[in-house]
Amino acid sequence: MTPSPRSSPRSRHRSAAVAALLTLALSAPLLGAAAPAVSADTERTAPRARYSSGLELPPLTGPHPVGRRTLHLVDRNRTDPWMPAAGGRELMVTVSYPARSARGLPAAYMTDEEAQLLLEARGLGGVVPRETVAGARTHAHVGTRPASGRFPLVLLSPGFSMPRTTLTSIADELASRGYVVASVDHAYESVGTAFPGGRTLTCVACDRVDTPEEKAAVVRGRAKDMSFVISELTKGRQAGALARVIDRTRIGIGGHSIGGATAAATMATDRRVRAGVDLDGDFFLHPAAAGLGGRPFMMLGTESTHSPGNRESDWPEAWNQLNGWKRWLTVAGAEHFSFTDLPYLAVQLGLSDPAVPLSGERGWRTTRDYVSAFFDLHLRNISQPLLDGPTATHPEVEFQQP
Repeated sequence: MTPSPRSSPRSRHRSAAVAALLTLALSAPLLGAAAPAVSADTERTAPRARYSSGLELPPLTGPHPVGRRTLHLVDRNRTDPWMPAAGGRELMVTVSYPARSARGLPAAYMTDEEAQLLLEARGLGGVVPRETVAGARTHAHVGTRPASGRFPLVLLSPGFSMPRTTLTSIADELASRGYVVASVDHAYESVGTAFPGGRTLTCVACDRVDTPEEKAAVVRGRAKDMSFVISELTKGRQAGALARVIDRTRIGIGGHSIGGATAAATMATDRRVRAGVDLDGDFFLHPAAAGLGGRPFMMLGTESTHSPGNRESDWPEAWNQLNGWKRWLTVAGAEHFSFTDLPYLAVQLGLSDPAVPLSGERGWRTTRDYVSAFFDLHLRNISQPLLDGPTATHPEVEFQQP
């Protein structure tokens, strides 16, 4: 639960506050048992939940049941930047997709070992049962067949040091609405990610990334990762039946924190991506958000760190570079992790953080509604009045026009 790299000390402080809030939530009595920790490879070896720990992700609102596959992808044309001796660049990809039925086994949130490493990163190893985290209930199923048809593809990249599981709610929500969603873990860039062969890779990069130049290198490397994932999902053999239900002409990308910077950087180098979303992330590359060529881009972030008057943010620079459809939205009372699963998992247990006025429930609804509206508009050509201006249903969201 280490915060992603940010340019603002205040942001780091508030990010830590919400992360600490979640750890309090996870200290609640264990209500059930999670599935045993296993290695992640394909749907045969991905973690599967048998019981819930009492934590539950938000219910899905789309018409489709959600299926899930876990893919281990290796780009053998690139050496891993953090661990050259490891050889090719490895990625773990969770693919959420519209399913024909919900008959498969329930999908787990994460493995026990991944949960343990997350807790140890927060100084709670041996204090909070790892099963409490690993056993959070999701609404996806493993082993169920994809629905008939062809669906847009959306890729998601998490914040630096955060596993891809922290974006599970938005991934599964989009899948329930008719998208194939690929959430990507970048090797050695999270506190703990399960890989095949019983390996759990930890954040080697966390001790090596500090300067703006080093953060920019992370963004460039992740952009190459995302382009590789697109190629593998649309043409690779491992994707199997998933490749047949992906519409290659409708691809979008989003990310949280440095994952949001990754979204813009991927678009700048890969014309296959039609639209992108940045969830509360600085861009790190300069000029920020350059090279998108008029393609739609939305920035959704906290009022405290990404309002136009904040001189520490590079969003004004990005706004000036964007020359197509664009939105700059700030959320009053939100903090850095309000756009991930973490506050929702805390608030459902009746906990609140006085430093974060926006509740986990409202943070989730804001993320869900605006991200879904953005991709529905730009990948499905469905009119979205929500994106036209302020609305009484979301009073905390301000449309910035610097």
